[in-house]
Amino acid sequence: MTALVFLHGVGGGHGAWDDQVAYFSALGYRTLAWDQPGYGDVPMVEPYDLERIAGALRASLTRELREPAVLIGHSMGGFVAQETYARHPECLRALVLCFTSAAFGGSGSDFARQFIGARIGPLDAGKRMSDIAAELMPSMRGARSNPDGLARAEKLMAGVPPQTYRKAIALLTTFDRRALLPGIRVPTLLIAGSDDKTAPASVMQRMAARIPGAEFATLAGCGHLGPMDQPAAFNAVLLEFLRRHSL
Repeated sequence: MTALVFLHGVGGGHGAWDDQVAYFSALGYRTLAWDQPGYGDVPMVEPYDLERIAGALRASLTRELREPAVLIGHSMGGFVAQETYARHPECLRALVLCFTSAAFGGSGSDFARQFIGARIGPLDAGKRMSDIAAELMPSMRGARSNPDGLARAEKLMAGVPPQTYRKAIALLTTFDRRALLPGIRVPTLLIAGSDDKTAPASVMQRMAARIPGAEFATLAGCGHLGPMDQPAAFNAVLLEFLRRHSL
């Protein structure tokens, strides 16, 4: 079986994938829930950009797996997965892009400045990461969310170092890999949530249409927390994709 590598979002960490690691490990898959630089015990990279983050992931894959893997990226993790494919395609056998997009509005745009201000402003005003998590994460859930998933998401975000969060929020606005989509040549699955306002299902469906042979699935009643929102439904869709492609 192909190794599965799970990539977390901006407010997350490897613990965001606990349900997936347990489920797929029990099925015999080798799994790796990767902490991005600056998260958990992983040292920060400087400058903090997608080239160096993709390079850090490649180094981890080479060191720990030594074989191409399925990259499964949630939100910002989807950015990292796309960037890694663009720079290090030899590391991948397949892509699973979850609750994410192919671009984020452009660094320096009014939208980017407003986004950064809205997310970083509370830190500048003296709030703690736990305060921000308690305010933000409930808005990310869907109509059929697992309450345990929301609690885990809040706990994970509360533990993100403020300096990492600042850098990660700014990093999001630099991402644009729309030109890459028609050139993706590995099996690709996109998973969206019908209630996700951050990466709307309609946007992800258009993204899937630009990737040759890509598959698309929507989880009804699921918000942006995705694999934590509806772990059983998410796991079922992912497993079906893996088996269909003999991964």
